[in-house]
Amino acid sequence: MMAFSKSFPRTLKGSSYPVWEEISLTEEEELEQEKKSEIDNLKLMEYCIEKAEELIKNKELKDYQSDVIKIAVSLFEKRASHVVYYKESKCKEKFDEKFKE
Repeated sequence: MMAFSKSFPRTLKGSSYPVWEEISLTEEEELEQEKKSEIDNLKLMEYCIEKAEELIKNKELKDYQSDVIKIAVSLFEKRASHVVYYKESKCKEKFDEKFKE
């Protein structure tokens, strides 16, 4: 497995240009973020299904299960970029810790 990494700009005193520092996650950190994301994504999908059912009911549409799922998936896709978000957040946390002033 290739380690997840992200680069962040670090300003240096006396320089107009930032130095880009690449921060990588360990395999353990990456797996931890994936687990967090999975838990949140399951909760998010349940929420999206509930919201899809509400939309169908409020708009007095026919309550076909396939339509509920299609709407839920659309909502989910709009909100579920958690894996990358968690990994980027963990990299930022490590960057801040490494270069705190």
